[in-house]
Parts: sequence; C-alpha cells; structure tokens
Amino acid sequence: MTTDDKLNGHGADQFRPGMRKIAEKRRGPVLMRGDQVDTGTTDQRLLDSAQNADWLHTDPWRVMRIQSEFVEGFGALAELGPAVSVFGSARTAVGSPEYQAGVDIGRALVAAGYAVVTGGGPGAMESANRGAHEAGGTSVGLGIELPFEQGLNQYVDLGLNFRYFFVRKTMFVKYSQGFVVLPGGFGTLDELFEALTLVQTHKVTRFPVILFGVDYWSGLVDWIKGTLVAQGKASAADLELFQLTDSVEEVMAILAEAEHRNGPQPQPAHRPE
Repeated sequence: MTTDDKLNGHGADQFRPGMRKIAEKRRGPVLMRGDQVDTGTTDQRLLDSAQNADWLHTDPWRVMRIQSEFVEGFGALAELGPAVSVFGSARTAVGSPEYQAGVDIGRALVAAGYAVVTGGGPGAMESANRGAHEAGGTSVGLGIELPFEQGLNQYVDLGLNFRYFFVRKTMFVKYSQGFVVLPGGFGTLDELFEALTLVQTHKVTRFPVILFGVDYWSGLVDWIKGTLVAQGKASAADLELFQLTDSVEEVMAILAEAEHRNGPQPQPAHRPE
C-alpha cells in the first residue's frame, strides 16, 4: 500500500512526515475537514424539533420545490393530447373585439380536436378558456404566483398554479402543438420570444407561432424586419418563424398545415382526472 493509497482512504490515520493531522468527516458525498467539520448528524437535524424554519428558504430546498412542480405538471398534462397554447393580455376587456376573438379561437380549436391551454388568468386568457369550455373541450389554465392576486378564471377545467416562470414555460411548450398570440404586454412578449427562440434554435420542431391581430403586431414585425434583419442581428429566414393574421379560419388552416406536415399527434386514452 502506497502513502497516496493511505491518504485516499485506505489508511486515513497515516500521514506523510510533517503533515498536520486534520479532523475529517463525511456527510453523504460531502467531505469536510478542519473548521468545516460539524458535530451534528443528518438524523439529528431531521428529528430536532427546536430548529427554525429558515431552511425552507434555502436554495437546496428550492430545488426540491422546482422538482415537485415539474412532477405535478408532467403528471397532470401527460395525457392531455393535442393542444394549442393561447396567449394575450390579462387586461383585455370582456366584450371587446379582442376578447371575442379569443372566444372564437377557443371554440375553433376544440372543434378541430385540440385542448386549449392558457395562462389561466383574466382578459384574453379567459376568453380562450371560455371558448373551449363552452364548446365542451378541455380548457387548461397554467397560473403563476404573482405579487398581486390573480387566480384562475372560472372557465378553467384543469388548472395548475406554479411558483416558477421557467417551469410554467416548459409546460406550455412541451404539451402544445403551437402558439396563438393575441395582443398582449410584457408577459405575452416573453412567451412569444421564448417560443421563437426555441424554434429558431431547433429546440422544438413542430411549432407554428401565429400572431393574431395585424394592426397590433405590425409595428413589432416592421421593427424585426427593419432593424433586426436589416442590421444582421437576425436572418431573413427568421421572419418565417411566425405568421400574422386577423382570421380565425386562417389560424386553423396554419395549424392544420403544420399537423399535416409533421404528422398527427398521439391521442390520449382519456382526459386527465
């Protein structure tokens, strides 16, 4: 046995001449020496009723919460079947043309065999959920914890609330065959550019992105063409990553063409319970 072997755990009590013997302790995969060594054990800390609750707010515990959100989301949506996510402003007024467009899109998606997935809030999100619900389809709302109370709208049949935006975004993309983007603000733009980036980088390959509302989105599209593409920050081919329309019928035609091109999606055995 060599000296190195001894120091690597085959003779931990033997050291090279002149080497200071240092206290050592292992806690699972973690090696602690010197001042890092503590006197407690993992079981002791688990069973000690006198501890405070600060551990609930540490990063390692957050990892567990993040994992649990993924597990809950995957479990709830795995059998959803073909679905389309509809985005738009929470500030869209009930009865407005934009709201009615969302209702019509939700109904049309259900008629074509899709579940409708939204952020679950009011406004444009509510409108698409309402159209799906009233048409007898599956109306899904993926909510998010915010500093102000928003909650899931009354037309959501299957709802999940998330703490973390990035977990929620994963659910939107993983379980959708496309995005329909109604007029909206920063949250809508966030989801839009997330989707465009994933398509551009080929992280997702079966994904039409449809901007609904020509007047609303034309300024953004002109900026993309006149600034991003013109200055070489994006390529002309990137303009094909999305399509612009005012027609519910064209929305459905774009989705149908994408499904024909990519092949039909597998149908679920039943709706999620």
